Amino acid sequence: MRPPLPVKDGVGPTRLRIPSDGSWPTVGAFLIDRFPHLDPTEVERRLAAGEFVGIDGAVVTQHTALGEHEFVWYYREIPNEEPLPYRETVLHVDDDLIVIDKPHFLPTTPGGRYLRESALVRLRLAFDNPDITPIHRLDRPTAGLVMFSTRPDTRGLYQTLFAERRVSKTYEAVSALPDDWNPSTPTAAGHAFPITYRNRIVRDRDAQGFGLRVAVDEGGAPNAETTIEAIGAGTSRTGRRVVHTALHPKTGRTHQLRVHLSALGIPILGDRWYPDLLPEAPDDPSLPLQLLARELRFTDPLTGRSRTFISGMDLSERPVDGDVAPTPGAPR
Repeated sequence: MRPPLPVKDGVGPTRLRIPSDGSWPTVGAFLIDRFPHLDPTEVERRLAAGEFVGIDGAVVTQHTALGEHEFVWYYREIPNEEPLPYRETVLHVDDDLIVIDKPHFLPTTPGGRYLRESALVRLRLAFDNPDITPIHRLDRPTAGLVMFSTRPDTRGLYQTLFAERRVSKTYEAVSALPDDWNPSTPTAAGHAFPITYRNRIVRDRDAQGFGLRVAVDEGGAPNAETTIEAIGAGTSRTGRRVVHTALHPKTGRTHQLRVHLSALGIPILGDRWYPDLLPEAPDDPSLPLQLLARELRFTDPLTGRSRTFISGMDLSERPVDGDVAPTPGAPR
């Protein structure tokens, strides 16, 4: 569904579904109810200014009846959005792709309280290209490689690579060292490395934070699989005893890597969602989520050539001395 409004200042329009019936006499009344954080007069002003439109570009007014539009588009506004100090690094640019190293705490795309302070908007402005679009995403707390399409003509070919799981992805994580760690025969939850872990991940409908967290369905058929290798274990620069792992997801379920390491008794350091959902708190640069998208490998659909991108970042809590040899073949 192509938006009827163009990208403006690097920011694309937001789409909102409008109910076909309900207790609201008009679309305007629904929008006032939908945005309780805005003064009703501000919503009315934006409607009168023609800032909400339907798929055909027709202006939606305060008196437009429910049922006339299934969706409306508009530009989000975040007053006083504070600049984030975390800067992306551009690793590669060609006619079709941009690859960046995304730091912890920088959103890939606009969302929540972040709009202009996202990798997508920054790249659109830096390259003066409103067609830049992410081919995949990383959560805001996760650092590492993100790939963007630069033009619509070839975007679908690269998106298909991810949809059909033809991209080999390697992540790295750092976790607290288990109390029963044996450096000569390292295990996690009784599993010897390398571990191929499978389970069924579903939305956690009963827990606080529904819509954000996921849960494990112990009785269901597995729908998530990750191979986990030990890179090493030892002491971090801050004195923590840690284990450093390489993660190769075969599937791409929401929060899969975080859930799998938590299930194995080695939850990722800095994870405020798994195994327990902690109260919301300001970002802690001293201990960001210790999860890094290290490597992407795929066969380029345009040239047929193998391509590899490797992050130049490192996890701050990785061991600086070690007492266990890596799993054979694991990244060093």
